[in-house]
Amino acid sequence: MIRFEHVAKRYPGGIQALSDVNFSLEKGELAFLTGHSGAGKSTLLRLIALLERPSRGQVMFDGRNVGKLARRHIPYLRRRIGVIFQDHRLLSDKKVFDNVALPLMIAGVSYGEIKRRVRAALDKVGLLEKENMYPPMLSGGQQQRVGIARAIIGKPPLLLADEPTGNLDPEMSAELMNYFLQLNELGVTVLIASHDLELIRQLGRRVLVLKDGEMIDDLPSRQIYTGDAHGTV
Repeated sequence: MIRFEHVAKRYPGGIQALSDVNFSLEKGELAFLTGHSGAGKSTLLRLIALLERPSRGQVMFDGRNVGKLARRHIPYLRRRIGVIFQDHRLLSDKKVFDNVALPLMIAGVSYGEIKRRVRAALDKVGLLEKENMYPPMLSGGQQQRVGIARAIIGKPPLLLADEPTGNLDPEMSAELMNYFLQLNELGVTVLIASHDLELIRQLGRRVLVLKDGEMIDDLPSRQIYTGDAHGTV
C-alpha cells in the first residue's frame, strides 16, 4: 500500500529531515516507526498524508506517486487516510462532537449517520460524556483521544498515528493499542510512530527504525528493538 523509493526531505534553511529512505508497507499490515526525537518520524508520516512533498524520490500510495498528485486530487487522497496528530489539531471554537464529525460532514454523510458514528467513536475512546464540551476544557490526554476519534470516524483504509499514546496513561495506552489491533484485524493498514518501546515490545509487530533521517533497521514481527543500537533483545 505504501512504498518509499529513495525519499529525501530537506526543509528551508538546509535542515535534512530524511535521507534516501526506502521501505514498503503492505495492505493490511500494522507496523511501528521509532527512533530518537528529531529522527524524522513525523516528517515521514506527513509525506504519506501529503502534508509535505518530498525533495527527492517517490512516495507511493496504492500505486500512485503522491508527491506528483495535483492539488485538486489531494482531498480525495486524504479521505482515505486517517491521521492522529501529535499536537491534536482540534478546532478550539467547535464542540468535541463537531470536531469528530468534521470528516463525515465534508464527505456529505447524513446527519443521522454522523450522529450514530460520532457517538460510537467517542464511546470507543471513553469520551461520550464530553461531546458538548470544547477542546480547551479538556486535558491533554482527552484532546488526544478526540483526535483519535476524528481520525477513525471515516473508516479510512490507512491510519497514521504520530505518538498517539504520548499524553495517555498506561491503561489508556494499552486500550488504544488494542483498538488499533482490532482495526488492523478488520483490514485497516496502520503505521504508528512511537517512543514507547515497552508497548512496542509487548505487541511484537514489525518495527521501522529511523536515526538522523535514515532508515537504519527494519525488524520483522517478534523481534525487538533495543532502543540504542541496531538489533534485538
